[in-house]
Amino acid sequence: MSTQDPTTPEDGSGEDGESTSSHQVPAGSEGGSAGARRRRLRDRSPVAAFFVEIGVILLIAVVISFVVKTFLLRAFYIPSESMEDTLQVDDRIVVNLLAPEISEVQRGDVIVFEDTRAWSSGEVPAPETTPLQDALTFVGLMPDASEHYVVKRVIGVGGDEVACCEADGRLTVNGEPIDEPYLYPGDEPSRTEFDITVPENSVWVMGDHRRASADSRAHRQEPDHGAVPVEDVVGRSLARVWPIDRWGGGGTDRDPFADVPAAGD
Repeated sequence: MSTQDPTTPEDGSGEDGESTSSHQVPAGSEGGSAGARRRRLRDRSPVAAFFVEIGVILLIAVVISFVVKTFLLRAFYIPSESMEDTLQVDDRIVVNLLAPEISEVQRGDVIVFEDTRAWSSGEVPAPETTPLQDALTFVGLMPDASEHYVVKRVIGVGGDEVACCEADGRLTVNGEPIDEPYLYPGDEPSRTEFDITVPENSVWVMGDHRRASADSRAHRQEPDHGAVPVEDVVGRSLARVWPIDRWGGGGTDRDPFADVPAAGD
């Protein structure tokens, strides 16, 4: 026999059909009004909501740019003629920051290094910048135009003997003559004779426009023989990104050094 009260419907409603459930939330309760308030705010101020969304997107873009600039890629401005024709004045390049920490720097690489010994004082100074440009450079949205950085090509690495010049006027690295296709048209490998051994954990660097480059040759009388410590290397040039008609590789060319024997061989 059923024990259900015949006067009480199974759905819990009363005699008049109205629900008697204690779980119903009143329309004006605090919990049910939060979402409604947000919807009303959006409905009342679509312009404000649009600008808030734009601001969030820009903030995310700046954060991503800063992370990329700090750990992966960084843009630099070319202020002088020392790397022509490979890199020209006003070119912008992107540098791979994973070299040398992860990727080994090799002969033929075009690198950017921190000018801890004031080499750039002998070349064209970087252009003046505004505080806004400095801020954009800091977060990675503009190329670094600071004169505290120098771009050159690696000719020798730690332990290499770099000399100039052999009978045909070419540089030699560990006794191997080097044909240099990247040299500025009309330039000879070097007007200065030298014969140095690159200190360990350092690189010997030269500009492609040899007559306009104050590079390792100009500092070979210093204790480090003009070599740049690897710890000062910021990274390897990856690509030219500006101006548009000069888009292309970063200038690295390892092929001329393919037959160079290891130091001491």
